[in-house]
Amino acid sequence: MAARDKYHDIVRNALEKDGWIITHDPYIIEVGDTNYQVDLGAEQMIAAERSGSKIAVEIKSFIAPSPITAFHNALGQYLNYLFALKQQEPGRNLYLAIPLFAYNEVFQKPIIQITLKEINIQLIVFDPSTQEIHLWKN
Repeated sequence: MAARDKYHDIVRNALEKDGWIITHDPYIIEVGDTNYQVDLGAEQMIAAERSGSKIAVEIKSFIAPSPITAFHNALGQYLNYLFALKQQEPGRNLYLAIPLFAYNEVFQKPIIQITLKEINIQLIVFDPSTQEIHLWKN
């Protein structure tokens, strides 16, 4: 099993507070002979008579010395997971969970804003101190 991110339990708690049911920890994506481990899989019931929303969440701490390198690594991982997830379970949406400080300090840079828009990266911004989701960005 891959090492868990520093904020793994915090994001899990924040999702549960937000009404999500954690269904996978980790969520395994298998494509051919390649297996990926996305940090979490979750479902949220919309209504009893409707099907639920399903997400997979990759958690990143952004505590590395170079935030741009951390972004590049997260982006590559996100894209691999996104394409693999489309093969395995196309109805499940992939989110990148990042701490509020990374959103404010790294994700507001113009080049990263362009990348987010062009690639349509879905974000969950969480506050590590309150263990709550601050923002869902689709």
